[in-house]
Amino acid sequence: MPIFDISGDKLSAVEQKNFVLEKDLQSLIEKNLETVFNCRFIASEFSTGAQHAGRIDSLALSEEDNPVIIEYKKIESSELINQSLFYLHWIQDHKGDFEIAVQKQLGSGVKVDWSDVRVICLAPNYKKYDLHAVQVMGANIELWKYRLFSNNSLYLEEIFHTSKPTASTTSAVVTENRYKNPVMVEAGKKAALTRATTTYTINERLEGKSEEIHALTMTIREFILGLDESIEEIPKKLYIAYKISQNIACMEVKGKNIKLFLKLKPSDIPNETPYYRDVTSIGHYGTGDVEFTISSETEFESVKEFIAMAYNKVGG
Repeated sequence: MPIFDISGDKLSAVEQKNFVLEKDLQSLIEKNLETVFNCRFIASEFSTGAQHAGRIDSLALSEEDNPVIIEYKKIESSELINQSLFYLHWIQDHKGDFEIAVQKQLGSGVKVDWSDVRVICLAPNYKKYDLHAVQVMGANIELWKYRLFSNNSLYLEEIFHTSKPTASTTSAVVTENRYKNPVMVEAGKKAALTRATTTYTINERLEGKSEEIHALTMTIREFILGLDESIEEIPKKLYIAYKISQNIACMEVKGKNIKLFLKLKPSDIPNETPYYRDVTSIGHYGTGDVEFTISSETEFESVKEFIAMAYNKVGG
């Protein structure tokens, strides 16, 4: 996708360039993990020990306390995906090593949630064979494409994110990969099994709720998903997350109302805004320091602008 500079009523194309070193890309992302992926940095070039003889480019912890592996390449390379799957396999078998690294970096009070492991690959391009291989593997892997421009702008785009596996997907992991690297196949199977046993649904969040709350939930989700087709809806155990590279909003469906937690700062919300509360220092499910409590579609009308603001601030 070309990018143009605007000067008055004139457009001029901005030339693409690339990082001189792969490490430059890695360092830039690591220093801006919260901005880009809303993750907390854990370690760089993390050793997998003498037996595995590898180094994970970046380790992080997601906003939902899930482990995050990030691997980089400044050129198109199938090696990137192979390495990522290898490290996914490793971390699932070495949870203690990761937890020690988390406690060392973030403190002993942080608890890792192993219900999911997020794997992010970042490269300028991917081969069609790699895209197919990732789909077949069934691993929870995200493929992100980057573009660096001469005006020092960096463009990031998620081009693939493995969906929740179905029975047929899990079967494909076994049958389609008979002649592939067994370590990679095993990594994919483990990730698929983990996600299959921890999958939640919208219906579970709506069980026992009134028709009015059902209708309000549908109105809210339709508005959020309508902002951008790339927004994902991810039901969790106690809430529903809406995200692109990071959460935009989290919806907690209650008996008589709905609580929306938005990725905004309290300073973004004008004084006397109705239905709003600053929850920066208040424990709650989901992510975001801004809470709106909504009981009707009329009340929701005044909240829409803040959801759109959260979407824009995340970079949608």
